[in-house]
Amino acid sequence: MTRNTRTILAVVCLALAGLACQALPAGGAGQLPFSDDFSSEQWGTGSDADSSIAYADNALQMILFKKNHFVYSTLNDESYQNLHIEVTAINNDTDSTTAFGIICHQQSGTNDFYYVAVTPAGEFAIVKSAEGQSDVFLTNDNQWAASEAIVKEAPSYRVGADCGNGTVTLYVDGQQIASVSDASYTSGGIALFVWSGENAATTNVSFDDFLMTALP
Repeated sequence: MTRNTRTILAVVCLALAGLACQALPAGGAGQLPFSDDFSSEQWGTGSDADSSIAYADNALQMILFKKNHFVYSTLNDESYQNLHIEVTAINNDTDSTTAFGIICHQQSGTNDFYYVAVTPAGEFAIVKSAEGQSDVFLTNDNQWAASEAIVKEAPSYRVGADCGNGTVTLYVDGQQIASVSDASYTSGGIALFVWSGENAATTNVSFDDFLMTALP
């Protein structure tokens, strides 16, 4: 599955022209630990012809109408380091090639960041994004990889990431899937994302029960 070309829709109120966007202050989100059950609107939302990010059923729902499209929503403009992050990604009958997960160490105003990605097909990747360059998959020789620890077509996935101390680690449902060493970015913002597959017929993922704590 090759999806190295991405279209970015930055839902941080640095939005593309014509995108309806809001980013509400996240009370206390700069302090750790921080949890969010998405019962109050603290994350960036917006919609256009290609995607919709909105609160629905006490969760943050991302629906994509375009294939091979990448959207993300940020919590705030805080910079964090040495984090453990967890969130539940709810599979709303989304296409198996859809990827979803967590962005960390996003550099202010850029598409420079790490992201950990999981698909309902049981694939995963830890990736480094750099402005104006092709993404670098830091796992599996720059390719998507499959893991038997990731249940295929599960109703939901508990996705976790460690970002700090020179490493990025991916967890799914409490199990460590992969870990890489890279110190290109040592702090930055956090976000949640969804990426539609090249042949995705339906891309619909909701996020709930967000937790962010400090690494030891």
